[in-house]
Amino acid sequence: MYIEIGSYEAKTKLPELLRGVSAGNRYTITRRGEAIADLVPAENNKHSDVAAAVEEMLAFMQSRKPMSGVDIKALIEEGRE
Repeated sequence: MYIEIGSYEAKTKLPELLRGVSAGNRYTITRRGEAIADLVPAENNKHSDVAAAVEEMLAFMQSRKPMSGVDIKALIEEGRE
């Protein structure tokens, strides 16, 4: 969710907004009610989170035994009825 904030307020509260972005908030900066910019976390932070999530998922998958005797196609068709 984006929080709307006027350009003057954004200018005067920039350090506070940057702390909010570090905490995961997203802001839409407006001028006279019209959106002109988005203030969002940097891409490099997002990639590190994605990489960590993938590593956790792979570790989880490797820690489980494969299931045998499960007909995946039958389960898919069952959900379509």
